[in-house]
Amino acid sequence: MVKKYMLGNEAIAYACCEADLDFASGYPGTPSSEVVDALRHQKMREFYIEWSVNEKIAFENALGAAWTGVRSLVTMKHVGLNVAADPLMTSSYTGVRGGFVILSADDPYAHSSQNEQDSRVYAKFARIPCFDPSNLQEAHDMMKGAYELSEEFSLPVLFRPTTRICHSKSDVELGDIGENHRTGKFTKNPKQYVVIPVHTRELHKELNKKQGPLARRLVELGLNHYEIKGDSAVIASGIAAEYVQEIIPEDVSFAKIGAYPIDTEWLSGFISKHKKVLVIEELSPLVEEEVRQAACETEVFGKKNGCVPYEGELDPASVALAFEKAGFAHKNKYPEPVAAGGLPPRPPLLCAGCGHRATFYAMKKVFGKNAIYPSDIGCYTLGLQMGAVDTTICMGASITVGSGMTHTGEENDVVCTIGDSTFLHTGIPGLLNAAYNGANMTVVILDNRITAMTGHQPNPNTGKTALGQESPLISLESLCRSCGVELVDTIDPYDLTGTLEAFKRAKGHKGVKVIIARQPCVIAARRAGIKRRKYEVDPETCTGCGLCVKYGCPAIEFYDNKASINELCSGCGVCADICPAGAIKTEGKR
Repeated sequence: MVKKYMLGNEAIAYACCEADLDFASGYPGTPSSEVVDALRHQKMREFYIEWSVNEKIAFENALGAAWTGVRSLVTMKHVGLNVAADPLMTSSYTGVRGGFVILSADDPYAHSSQNEQDSRVYAKFARIPCFDPSNLQEAHDMMKGAYELSEEFSLPVLFRPTTRICHSKSDVELGDIGENHRTGKFTKNPKQYVVIPVHTRELHKELNKKQGPLARRLVELGLNHYEIKGDSAVIASGIAAEYVQEIIPEDVSFAKIGAYPIDTEWLSGFISKHKKVLVIEELSPLVEEEVRQAACETEVFGKKNGCVPYEGELDPASVALAFEKAGFAHKNKYPEPVAAGGLPPRPPLLCAGCGHRATFYAMKKVFGKNAIYPSDIGCYTLGLQMGAVDTTICMGASITVGSGMTHTGEENDVVCTIGDSTFLHTGIPGLLNAAYNGANMTVVILDNRITAMTGHQPNPNTGKTALGQESPLISLESLCRSCGVELVDTIDPYDLTGTLEAFKRAKGHKGVKVIIARQPCVIAARRAGIKRRKYEVDPETCTGCGLCVKYGCPAIEFYDNKASINELCSGCGVCADICPAGAIKTEGKR
């Protein structure tokens, strides 16, 4: 047994290798991305791995692998599970042969997400087991156990770490890397794998029969356990259980829920021994609802009576406050955090030299402030700071929301933005639909050749697979034309004049128009060794008009009514095109 200080996602990836993983697929999404990244860079054992085009495709790939008898993993963030929900709901009916784990990383407080949904609800909906680790060691150990449980009950297992589990670091005790390499072999069984109604009805009965034994097995495995110490009790799940154990008094009983479904008889037996119970969990009151159903005489406290918040992350201070609201004593007093005063706001910004900024600048200059700018999920959502993002809801929705607006009688121009990876994820059907139904809009594909926001993972537009192997380069231009779009322009955002002209052509053309703004991500370009000459301001020529500062690049500063360029400059040169006085030039050319 080796102990190693590591990131939660790395511990999870290591556990997959200990569990004889044979197949891994996923779509990058914070906070889940590092699991596949760690698997990509590990040298521990051989197995197949891919970044898939979207979560539904990743899920179905991994499910197909599990049907052949190998152990498979699919990773995504919580909102990605929405995309994969269709196969998820039926995979519980068909079951699996090899162990199949679905890692859906939740994001309480929405650190990098558009909502705070709770993946445990999906597990309950699909009637599959869900593992809910409370610390990094549990995350490692549970991942190994998930494969064993999956094969024992022939069911997919949902593994639900949260941001604090994925992105914390801790010492983790590791085991030996598995050496059992399986070869897939599919055994035909239409009654199991062909879900026509006559088969589905029987499969549903079999799924329901598994629920009682499954819940009891989770107790036998020690994943759900309790200690009775008094006539009051706290029940907690996930990382909240760690916070509870920091402050719970010695005379208060404690039950920890580490996996679902919860055995009703076991839960009722615990609750009945107490006068009052406090339930602590993040996001949905999933455990609390089970507790309230099982409680007869016992008084229950939790989210439903205002003791525990429904939204955001919990922490020791908020858990202590919940104790107080429920009339429970606790060991430690956690003061409310005090916000630092007098500090300027630091909103997130696009990187210095990012091609997206130049595209937004030109787009707004041509279409104006009255145009409607639907956007999507990616770095470019930060175009909000430039007034170039009016809507964002989910992956691929910029085109479909925009095309819907054009059919309502809306008179203003509709110009939507979407990244190359997001376009390949779910944007193509939206573009096809918009062209087919005669929408009048401009679609801007922000092509930085990488999936940048989640950690620079490759995609089909990068020309490399997850393992760095060369793959056929796709043509976004051909894809768009094959969807029925007649006007497709490709521009370099650093060429401000050409970019403005392209937007003017699109503005004067009816129907669906596509502009592909192609410039590699500045971070990826720097890592690849691509260098450009940086720029500087001639203070004698600078008039202090401030137009370059309004452009919003963090490399441009303003002191004593003069602009200057700092070390963040990546050499894109757009500011030089914007400057009306010609004061910005490449270094050494003054």
